Amino acid sequence: MLMTALCLTFIVFFLTNLYPNLEKLAKNQGNFRMSDEEVATFLENRGYLQPLPIKYGQWLGVLPGYSIVGTDGKLREKCRAGEDITEPQTAFCGVLQGDWGQSTVFKDTVSSIIATRLGLTGNLMLWVFLLMVPSALLVGILAGMREGSGLDRSLSTFSITTTATPEYVSGVILIAVFSSSAVGLKWFKGTATSAMEGANFENFFLPVLTIALYGMGYIARMTRASMAEVMTAQYIRTARLKGVSFKNIVVKHALRNALIAPFTVIMLQFPWLLNGVVIVETLFNYKGFGWVLVQAAGNNDIELLLGVSVVSVVVVLVTQLISDIGYVYLNPRIKVS
Repeated sequence: MLMTALCLTFIVFFLTNLYPNLEKLAKNQGNFRMSDEEVATFLENRGYLQPLPIKYGQWLGVLPGYSIVGTDGKLREKCRAGEDITEPQTAFCGVLQGDWGQSTVFKDTVSSIIATRLGLTGNLMLWVFLLMVPSALLVGILAGMREGSGLDRSLSTFSITTTATPEYVSGVILIAVFSSSAVGLKWFKGTATSAMEGANFENFFLPVLTIALYGMGYIARMTRASMAEVMTAQYIRTARLKGVSFKNIVVKHALRNALIAPFTVIMLQFPWLLNGVVIVETLFNYKGFGWVLVQAAGNNDIELLLGVSVVSVVVVLVTQLISDIGYVYLNPRIKVS
């Protein structure tokens, strides 16, 4: 996990610190009419032109921050940005020390911005999971109990349709049908901005439904396939021959074994939902984690973009770890050693 996190964050750091991005950053903070020489001077005075491994180590917090005397004669240090400095000081101030930098767009610390926006997205994803997971499991179990039946075909068609429809399509359709005056069904609000202050059914259901629909179909299909396979197992046939009721066979014998594969798919929804959140939050103007990612990328906010990437990497790796450990409780043949 540590090696994966280091590799992914280094790739993002490399891409965000390409010279065209740094040049754009200098002109945004300074003057759009700056010459190439002035841009180079601006970047050099603020440590942006140091070798990439050194900059990455400083950002990570394993190397001390830069201490540079600029061409204007001023002493600048990464760990004391904005202060009047007379004597150089060696200090570590990176991600590991809790210093994630300053956002050039929002004029606030990256850590406080991410904490606020991640809380809003966490609320959205909580309701998505509460709607998506039980609904998907119910659809998959009902379809898999009697493979090949009319109910199975109907539910499978529904699952495939929801999975094949991306969020930016289903979101637009839901807005047009349920919140547009052109159709007349103004049941919900087409924007979720007001849900940031006080979420309710009217302003929050459409973005929740948009994300849930896309993930629901995939979980339901995996559950259906797993359930159909379990229902044909030898021990299920033995239970039927013993006269065990169909309800008890499903609940007591088939369900636990059928949930092993869907459990992995459910945990995989976390990284996929991060992608969906970017689209849905922008579509419904819900200013959470995905919305901040779009703003950081569109405005070349390097520090904020790096902070968002760190959180995304950690979320994905931790959910995969939970998925691996969760196998033990569903399948007694697997042990953690």
